[in-house]
Amino acid sequence: MESLSSPEGMGMGICYGNGSGSGGAYSLLLTALSLIPASHYLYALCIVVAVFVYAFLEFHFIEDVLFTGLRGCSVRLTYNPLSKLYQDVVSNCSLLHGRYLATPWLSSPHVQTAFLNYFGKPPMVSYTREIFAASDGGNIALDWLASSYGHGNTVNDPISKEGSTPIVVVIPGLMSESSAAYIKHLVFHMAKKRRWNVVVSNHRGQGGISVTTDCFYNAGWTEDVRAVVNHLSREYPMAPLYIVGTSVGANILVKYLGEDGENVPVAGAVAVCSPWDLLIGDRFIGRKLVQKFYDRAIASGLQRYAFLHVPFEILITMQPAELDNLRRCSSANYIGNVSVPLLCISALDDPVCSREAIPWDECRWNCPFSNKKLNSNVVLATTKHGGHLAFFEGLAGSSLWWVRASDEFLDNLETSRYLHLQKKAVEVQKSPGPHTAFESLIDQGPYVNVSAGMVAPMVSESDQPCDGSAEISTDSLDPPSESGNGTDAPKERKPAAILRSEQGSEAGHVVSPFRRCLDLILGQSRRPIWLLAHVALLVTWPMVGSALRVLLARKLRKDLPAPPIKR
Repeated sequence: MESLSSPEGMGMGICYGNGSGSGGAYSLLLTALSLIPASHYLYALCIVVAVFVYAFLEFHFIEDVLFTGLRGCSVRLTYNPLSKLYQDVVSNCSLLHGRYLATPWLSSPHVQTAFLNYFGKPPMVSYTREIFAASDGGNIALDWLASSYGHGNTVNDPISKEGSTPIVVVIPGLMSESSAAYIKHLVFHMAKKRRWNVVVSNHRGQGGISVTTDCFYNAGWTEDVRAVVNHLSREYPMAPLYIVGTSVGANILVKYLGEDGENVPVAGAVAVCSPWDLLIGDRFIGRKLVQKFYDRAIASGLQRYAFLHVPFEILITMQPAELDNLRRCSSANYIGNVSVPLLCISALDDPVCSREAIPWDECRWNCPFSNKKLNSNVVLATTKHGGHLAFFEGLAGSSLWWVRASDEFLDNLETSRYLHLQKKAVEVQKSPGPHTAFESLIDQGPYVNVSAGMVAPMVSESDQPCDGSAEISTDSLDPPSESGNGTDAPKERKPAAILRSEQGSEAGHVVSPFRRCLDLILGQSRRPIWLLAHVALLVTWPMVGSALRVLLARKLRKDLPAPPIKR
């Protein structure tokens, strides 16, 4: 056989291969593959690995270039259009009405999240520690920002008991404390730009403090936050209090605000990357292979916490979290009762807190399944990208978008007339319990099954905020009375339509099942009644059509003359 390096030899080799059977064809193929340089195989392997990593880590750089021209995606705001919080505060926030573009070389939710914790290069800060003793004997470390260095040095003045400088209370996430990178970014930005006092309320057992009682913190434990906030309001009565909660800290914050309603000495709050529904989050965290790394990382952190603080005889008797406990600890059940101006920030590609748990409707209505009233206290801001508590921006990735957005919101809230003022005395009594039923989003249908056994709410993310109606009350954020008599301002007379709606809700708890189901469907879908009629027609058409065809066939047989008989 001639050499395959020449065209003539190649042609003869193929001819001979065809004549000698399949074995000759394979040998020719292997011979041809051996002629390809090894470097080309290396290039092909690199391309395959790059495509796999790009898809596995959910990069979106190509999408950012082709579809947005590196301008980023718009921030989506969910709110009721009659909300005074939006009209007078959020409407002045340029970041919430702009676009967010992730740092190009960090255009992956997983890379952003990992980079934040390991290579984020946070500013250098120093704290002054205060040990707060809870009523049950537990100790909580309150770390007050003393100074910060990086992009401009900041040294805070000693806090005066009679000072009116706002105080920002930061609630870290699970297994996080004041030394976390994202916490340092937040406290540095708040102190540098606004010169506000910032204190990080570490969880029990965090910040180098030992657990002195048999009580440990969890995603639904609000007693420590309540005690710390009441302590600060007593010590600094003239200073407005703001709270920023992150991750599990955001879940604790929203649950606390919903439990106590009007009875909180908090002027405003921000919840960032809250898990919202812990039952949905528990199913989500182990769904994909890449998310199991987060599951293992969280489990490893909790194991270290348990071995450090929990006695062995108690540790071996601890049981896994029950579904009912997850439902009770989920903040989505309490957001409808929040009476404090609240901004919620979430990323749709958050690898830890699923987008399926975001309470879209609860951020518009106080109670979406019964008497609909305007939730004028909550604005939900969602971005398409951002990861978990990352939101890196700029070519250098030196700043976090959610930190700047939170700072801008609180600054506009501080200069507005709609700061929340506690209606009762500062000495807050313990709330007798939540004002809403312990119901998970899973119990509030209609719902569909998702892959891997996941059960999630059937809520369309493209639903736009619905229009207001005559029965919507907008009194919850009205400015307080300026009479100066130290008492609450008299409530304004409500329109007759609102009074009839409230009287009907008090006296009409017994509603027919059909009406309740109809209100539920209309409240979820936001579609007119003719769409329901169209769906009903499509569902019943096979039976109705068959019956009509039988009736028409019988009628035609009666009307038509009988055919002639052939002889």
